[in-house]
Parts: sequence; structure tokens; C-alpha cells
Amino acid sequence: MITSPAFTGKRYAVLGLARSGLATVEALVASGAQVTAWDRQDVARAKVDPANVLLADPLEMDLSGYDGVVVSPGVPLNTHPIAARAAEFGVPVIGDIELFAQARASLPRHKVVGITGTNGKSTTTALVHHVLRSAGTPTTMGGNIGLPILAQDPLPEGGVYVLELSSYQIDLTFSLDCDVAVLLNVTPDHLDRYSGLEAYAASKGRLLETQSDGHKSLVNRETVSAGLVRAPARADWIVDASAAEQASWPSLQGPHNAQNAGAARQVCTWLGISAADIEAAFRTFAGLSHRMERVATHDGVMFVNDSKATNTDSAAPALAAFPPGPNGPRIHWIVGGLPKEDGLGATEQHLVNVKAAYTIGEAGPRFAELLEGRVPVTRAEMLCEATRCAIAAAEPGDVVLLSPACASFDQFKDYEQRGESFRQFVAALTEDPASDPCRAADAEKAA
Repeated sequence: MITSPAFTGKRYAVLGLARSGLATVEALVASGAQVTAWDRQDVARAKVDPANVLLADPLEMDLSGYDGVVVSPGVPLNTHPIAARAAEFGVPVIGDIELFAQARASLPRHKVVGITGTNGKSTTTALVHHVLRSAGTPTTMGGNIGLPILAQDPLPEGGVYVLELSSYQIDLTFSLDCDVAVLLNVTPDHLDRYSGLEAYAASKGRLLETQSDGHKSLVNRETVSAGLVRAPARADWIVDASAAEQASWPSLQGPHNAQNAGAARQVCTWLGISAADIEAAFRTFAGLSHRMERVATHDGVMFVNDSKATNTDSAAPALAAFPPGPNGPRIHWIVGGLPKEDGLGATEQHLVNVKAAYTIGEAGPRFAELLEGRVPVTRAEMLCEATRCAIAAAEPGDVVLLSPACASFDQFKDYEQRGESFRQFVAALTEDPASDPCRAADAEKAA
């Protein structure tokens, strides 16, 4: 784990003991800090050793003398009372990325790449990490992807930490000075946490504002042209990879990955990786689970799990990635879930690629209303039923695509569980068409 003398003797309250919270507690205790921790769940509190940690709710404590309240990025600072409580005592509310930033001075010499944006940041982060690792550079990735950063072992000298950073994490971070910072794009998202698109964009833009002048920035030109963020003078524009180049990269197809690959290539070039090594790594990149993940091919039909597409802007590139074939549209689109917005958004311009749609979840009826008369629609409600109907209708050369354009929380714990369920349904329904996994799925949901 990452520890630092910067925390020795200091006092912190940690609110929330999921993965990042628990890792934070362990790193602070190991660094010699005095830690108070709390989670509303008994099972979460049971993971903390009371011999080393005081269990108490910071909302009910005197926080005088505390050096920080460390919260999970999932805590909505615009509505949660912890922000006001900490402000009463003049205590900053921070996250684990800020603690990592404060620990950097005691780590072996290294560099940090920070990557943010509404869409594409996970793929770009994983791609940069893959290129560095393939080239023999010590590297790890964390932040909004993989293990909590404080839970990971420090890199040796010359290592590169590659961090995916959500707006929530940036809101809790104040001293992270990235050697390379990337802002991929800004489109409407998470507006329940911000006063509007401008405030959300400003949160993203802070990643660039906290950099030193000698460090590198890479920014999407359209986002700056739209007035959503201001590019620092040191910034370079992202240059998309070409479609001809993408033809050699099996897991980097589609226009959205042209931007991701272009950004990753520039970052790795700045970090000293040769063009030949970057190209070789792009060819071997396997992609991310739940993001344009090819889970199976059966009877000439490709099955793609894009469960991580939780808004229309992130689903649109998936629809664009599979243009019509010789016989017309190929995509059997499974869409719906817990809506973040009303309307088809950016997916509308790619309906020419959709052969049929299968609507699910809370947003299913609304998507059906919007799509009927434009593409054939099956109101399936449940993911398993949608998968079964799509398999029955698909022909060789077609693509069954789960790209829901919605959050998952109406029927699933998270987008990962939704994607894993899709994978399981595809396996069951293609390997044994007589099986009925949908009955079991319905029974589980009812329970």
C-alpha cells in the first residue's frame, strides 16, 4: 500500500468504508495517522480493526483539530450534510486521490497521468497503461478504475501512475499536479450533482488548472470551442487516429476509439515510448470488460457487451461502430434502464445502423415510444427476454448489442452486474436454446 510520513500524527475522519474508504483507512493507519471511520452499514464497519481506528459518525462529532474528512466520490456533496458539518469546523472534505497527491513527495521519482472526460476515459486510461506495461515501463492504474490507488504498492523510480478521474474525484482533489493531463470531452452527465453543464465542465477543467506550467495538457478542441472549458496555453489538441490505422487494432474500433487512441498515442509519446512500441501495443490491446466487449460469436452473430454505456452520448459510438452491411442494418440494439435524460440524444443520428431495438427497464416504454415507426421495436422489459428475442431474430453478419444508454440501478446493482448477466444469458441461450435462464432471472428479481 502507499503510505507517507506526510500523514504521521495527523487526524482524519473517513466516511464510507467500501473499497476506497477501507484502503484509505489502512493506508492512513499504516502511516501513523489517527483515524476515525464510519459507515452506516454494520458489515462495512466490521471490516475495521477497532484497536487502531475509532468508530464514530463524523456528522455527530466535534471535528476540531481534524486535518481532513475523507469521503467516497459517491457522496453527493451538493446534498449530503457532511459538507456543511466539516465547514463548521474549517475542515477540508477530500478524497483518496488528494491523499495520494499529498503522499507523492515521499514516493520514488515518478510521473502521473490524469485522464478525465465524460466518455472514453476508462478505455484511454487502460490503453495508456497497456502501452507503458508492454514497453517495459513500471506502471499501475487507479482512480476510477481498478484497485484504489492507496491500496497499491508504490512504483519503483521511473514509474508512471495512470489515473482515471471522474468529476466527483476531481471535486475532492486540490493538489494533484499531473505531469500529463487529458480532457477527452464534456457532454451532459451527472447533472443531479451540479447546477448545470457549465458547473460540471468546470469540475472537469480543474484537472488542467492544478498543473504546473511545465507539464503537458491534451484537450478536445470541440469542447474548448464550445466554451465549456478553457485550455491552458500549454495545451495541445487531441488528434484522432485514422480509420485506416484502426483497422489494425481489433479492440479499438469505432469513431469514439479514434479519439481514445489518438489521445493515448500522444500521452505515450510524451512519456518517451517509441511509435513502434505504441503501434504494437495497440494491436494487442484487449479492451475493457463491459465497454464494446465482444463476448461471443454464434452462428455468425456477434454479441457485444457495452453495459458501461450509461448515457446516450456513450451509447452513440457503439451504434456508429457497426455500419450497415451488404444486406442493410445489422444491429439488434438492447436499450434501457434507469434514465439519465429524456430523448435519444446522440444515438438518434445512428439509427440507420439499427435493424431492431429491444427495450428494457424503467426507461423501456419511453425508448419504445421514441423508436417505434423508425425501427422495429420489441418491448422486452427484462434483459434476458431482450437477449432471447434478439438471438431469435438475428442473422449471420448481425450484431446483438447491449448498449443501454441508461444507468443500471433499476434492475441491477451496477453496470458490471448488468454486463455479466448479459454474458451469462448469451452463453446459456446460444449453447442450449431449450434452456430458460429468463425464468431464473425473473425469480431472482422477484425475490
